[in-house]
Amino acid sequence: MKSRRVLNSFVWMVVLTGLSAHGWGADRKIPSGAKVVDSGSFGIFINGRRVATETFSIEQFADSSVTKSELRVEDGGNRAQQTSELHLSSTGDLRRYTWNESAPGKAQAVVEPKDTFLVEHLVASPTDKPLEQPFILPPSTMILDDYFFAQRELLVWRYLGSSCKLELGTNGCKLSRLQFGVLIPRQRASVLVSMEYAGKENVTVRGQSRMLSRFNLVADGVDWNLWLGDNYRLIRVYIPAEATEVVRD
Repeated sequence: MKSRRVLNSFVWMVVLTGLSAHGWGADRKIPSGAKVVDSGSFGIFINGRRVATETFSIEQFADSSVTKSELRVEDGGNRAQQTSELHLSSTGDLRRYTWNESAPGKAQAVVEPKDTFLVEHLVASPTDKPLEQPFILPPSTMILDDYFFAQRELLVWRYLGSSCKLELGTNGCKLSRLQFGVLIPRQRASVLVSMEYAGKENVTVRGQSRMLSRFNLVADGVDWNLWLGDNYRLIRVYIPAEATEVVRD
């Protein structure tokens, strides 16, 4: 089937980015310099009004990948600025995640592996004492922090990488519903999310009709609809319960 052939081609991208949980391509030679896998910005709209912008980049190195995001909120008199940086190993394990808030307050969180689990270091404000919270979660746990939609793109890539196999030159995808344990550092909480492939759809994006691949994500009881293009880059997100739409600029 056409959809199956298109999705099978994504396996190669998973190998290149090193985001698969199975560590495909560990022996493949990759240049030591950074290779930009994806970059750009997302406009975040609530009830049709743009309230924020996320600017992001996803870079691949020889033995790791780094996803950087900056969120700027400009909603009337409300202003906020946050940044995040997610470091993953070539097998998709967490090396380090940092989150910083520079406005309206100042806060910082760092998540990193400690032994076989994860630990979060949090400073809620310059006057607060540092907090440390362990999580009985493996380093393979995905980070899915609030407001950073590039991390949702990474989750779709993980889903596809977990559903597809490479064996002796053959490839194939069985895109059934899967569950993932994720960590939300800003909430200091871990949740179980589910994702499934819903097929191809004609979607209107910025006034133009496009054929996109739809993925349904259920996170903490909230339904998310995500659409990716043929290059497996996130194009649109819609959260019906929150009247929130996210569109790639």
